[in-house]
Amino acid sequence: MSSRLNRRRLDQLVEIARRAGDAILEIYAQDFSVVKKADSSPLTQADLASHRLICDALARLDPETPVLSEESTEIPFSERSQWQEYWLVDPLDGTKEFVNRNGEFTVNIALILDHVPVMGVVHVPVTGQTYFGAMALGAFRRDGEGDALKISCREPVAEPIVVVCSRSHANPHLAQRLKTIGPYELISMGSSLKFCLVAEGKADFYPRLGPTSEWDTAAAQAVVEAAGGRVTSLDGQPLLYNTREGLLNPHFLVFADTNVKWTALMSQSQA
Repeated sequence: MSSRLNRRRLDQLVEIARRAGDAILEIYAQDFSVVKKADSSPLTQADLASHRLICDALARLDPETPVLSEESTEIPFSERSQWQEYWLVDPLDGTKEFVNRNGEFTVNIALILDHVPVMGVVHVPVTGQTYFGAMALGAFRRDGEGDALKISCREPVAEPIVVVCSRSHANPHLAQRLKTIGPYELISMGSSLKFCLVAEGKADFYPRLGPTSEWDTAAAQAVVEAAGGRVTSLDGQPLLYNTREGLLNPHFLVFADTNVKWTALMSQSQA
C-alpha cells in the first residue's frame, strides 16, 4: 500500500483541485476562445491554466511521481509502462459543458497504483463542491468551506432505479439496453459528476457505452469505489489504467449495489 494513501495527502489534493477550480472560474467569467484539438475535442485557456497549476503543484508536492494529464499525453507507452505509481489528471473534465456554460464540469486528480485508481478528487468549480476518497479511507463530499461529510453508495437500489447518463454524448441504444433492469428514472449529467451521483447515493447505475479516456474516469472511479461501489468493463472485469498504448477506456458500468448482477442484466439486453 502506498504511503501516500493518508488523509493529509488527500486533503492536499483537495486544495490543489480547488485552486485549479478558482483559476478556471476566472476564465469562465470572461469571454474566452475555443480551439479544436487533433481529435476535434474543444480546448480553452481554462484547460491549459488548470493543467499548469496542477502539474506545478504536484511536482512540488511529490517530485518523484510522474504526472499524466489530458494536456500532456505525448508521453510514450514505452516510458509509461515502467510506472508503478503516477498521477492521472483531467484539468477540466467537461470542456463542452464549460463552453455551454451549464456548470457541469470538474477538475479531476487521481493517484494510480499498479493500474488501479486508489485516491481521487473531483472538484466542481461552479458549485464549490468537492468529492474525494481513497482506498481504506472512505469517500467524502465538501461543500464550499464546510466540513467534509462522509458519503456512501446506496444499497439496496431505489424503486424505480435511478440511472444517470451523459448529457453531451447521448446513446440512442441506451433505452433498449436498459429494458432488462426494470423500471428506472433517467438523469442526464455532464462530466464525472455522473460517478459522483452514484458515490453519494443519489443514483444507482451509470452505464457508459460511448468513448471516454482514462483521465476522464480515474478520479471519480476512486471516489465511487471508496464509497462502496464498483466500476467494471461490460464483462465484469475491473476498469484498469495504463495497461496498453492507447488511453481510451472500454465501455463500462458504474454501480452502487454490488448485489445486483448488472453485467448479466446488460448482457441480456444483447441476447
